[in-house]
Amino acid sequence: MTTIMTSTNTEAPIRVRIAPSPTGDPHVGTAYIGLLNYIYARQRGGKFILRIEDTDRTRFVPTSEQMIFDSLRWLGLNWDEGPDTGGPFGPYRQSERTEIYREHADILLKNGTAYRCFCTPEELDDIRKQQLAAKLPPRYPGTCRHLTADQIAANEAAGKPFTIRLAVPPHGNDLTASTTFRDELRGNITFEHGNVDDQVLLKSDGFPTYHLANVVDDHLMQITDVIRAEEWISSTPKHVLLYKAFGWQAPRFWHMPLLRNLDKSKISKRKNPVSLIYYRDSGYLPEAIINFLGLMGGGMPADFAGADGVIEKFTLAEMVEHFVFTNIRVGGPVFDLTKLKWLNGEYLRKLSPEDFFLAVRTRVFGDDYLRHIAALMQNRIETLTQFGDLTGFFFSDNVLPTPDVWVPKKRTPEDTLVFAQDQLATLEATDWNHDALEAALKKLGEEKQWSVKENFMLLRAIITGSTMSPPLLESMIVFGKARSLDRVRRFLEAQKKSANKK
Repeated sequence: MTTIMTSTNTEAPIRVRIAPSPTGDPHVGTAYIGLLNYIYARQRGGKFILRIEDTDRTRFVPTSEQMIFDSLRWLGLNWDEGPDTGGPFGPYRQSERTEIYREHADILLKNGTAYRCFCTPEELDDIRKQQLAAKLPPRYPGTCRHLTADQIAANEAAGKPFTIRLAVPPHGNDLTASTTFRDELRGNITFEHGNVDDQVLLKSDGFPTYHLANVVDDHLMQITDVIRAEEWISSTPKHVLLYKAFGWQAPRFWHMPLLRNLDKSKISKRKNPVSLIYYRDSGYLPEAIINFLGLMGGGMPADFAGADGVIEKFTLAEMVEHFVFTNIRVGGPVFDLTKLKWLNGEYLRKLSPEDFFLAVRTRVFGDDYLRHIAALMQNRIETLTQFGDLTGFFFSDNVLPTPDVWVPKKRTPEDTLVFAQDQLATLEATDWNHDALEAALKKLGEEKQWSVKENFMLLRAIITGSTMSPPLLESMIVFGKARSLDRVRRFLEAQKKSANKK
C-alpha cells in the first residue's frame, strides 16, 4: 500500500486564509470559518489572508465581493492581505491568476501526473448514466488517460477542446494504493485511491477548478494551516496528491465541524437565515454574531464568563486569548437562533441609552431607509400621521397574514402554498431590481396559470401581512432581498407547522 503523509515546516511563520466565492450574499459559514482563521492567526502572531475564489463565472455575482468585504469588516474580522489591501503574494482574486494556473497545469502534464481529456460533455453524461444504471458510483473511468502522443496531437490538430485531469495513482486496476493525511482534529484519515476520481484541474475554458487553484494559491501564498469546513475532507486526498505531484510540502489541515440546524441537518437557508446581510439588516449586533459563532464547536471553555460575568458571553479579544483549537468537538454545533437572540439581547441591554438610540436609528430608522420608504408614500397619504398605517411591515420582524388574506378566491390553501414555494424559488434566482422581479414573477404566473392579480396579491400578503401596501416590488427592493426571502420562508414554515398541528 502506498501511503502519502502530510507534513509542514513548524518553523514557518503562521499564515492562514479564507477564500469565499462571490456568488451571492455572504454566508454565516464564511464568517464562522473566517473567525476561526482570524483567532488562529492572532494567537500565533501570524497573518490572516482574504482570497476571492471567483473562477466559477456561471455563478459570479458582481456585487457579492464588496458585500463580503463589508460584512467581514462589520464583524471586526480585518485581514492582513487581500484584494483591496494588497500584499506580497497577490493578486488575491483567482480570476486575475489564470495564467499562473495554466503554467502549473503544464508542469503536471510534463511530469506525467496529469493528462488531457478530450471527452465531450455528452460522452461524460452517457458514462454517468451507465454507471448509475449499474448502481456504480459515478466517476471518470480514465478514457483519455492512456492516449498516445499521436492521438493527443491529432485531437489538438482537429481543434477538440480538452480539460486537464489529475492522474490519480496507481494506473490500471490496482486500487490498493491510498492517501493518508492528518487532520489536526481527527487524526490520520485514509482514502483508497479507488474512491478518488481523476478530478478535472483545468476546464476547457482555461479556468481552473477549485482543486488546482486552491493548492497552487495556498502554496504560492505560503499558507501553513488550512482551516476550512469538514465538507472538504473528501477533497483533501486530491489536494495532497497535487502537493506530491508538484513536489511541495503540504500544510496542516483543520476541518471544522459544519454548523447544524436544530434537527442536526446541515445549516441551510431553508430552515435558518444564512445571509450575513440579513442579520445585519435585521438589527443583530456584530458583537453578538461573533460571540455566537465563537460558541460553535467548543473551543472556548464551557463556563467562561466575559468581563460582565455572563456565562458564554465574551468578546473577540477574549476569544483570541482563551480559545483552544484542540478542544473543538467534531460533532456539528447547533446554529440555535433562540440562543443568538438571547445573546443579542444581552449586548443590546449593555449599550448606553445613547448608543442604543443610535443603533435603533441606524438599523431600523436609518436616513436612507426612511428616505426610500417616504418616496413610496408621498402620493398615498393625506396626513403625516398616516405614514405608519401602511408602512408598519417595513419595521416589524414578524408579519404573518391570516388565511383570509393570503388565499385568493377560487384557490385552495394547499394550491396556494405550492405556488408560494414556487415564488420563493423564483425570487431566490432573480436579480433584485424591478424589471427582473416583474418579468420573473409574471413568467411564473403564466407557467402555473396564476393571474397577475392572484400572483402579486399572495406575495403582497406574505411580505406586508395585508392586501394594502405601497407598490409591492418597489417595497421589496427597499426591504432588501435577504429580509424579503426570509419573510417568505418564515411564512411557509409557519403554515407547515400549523398544518402539522391539525
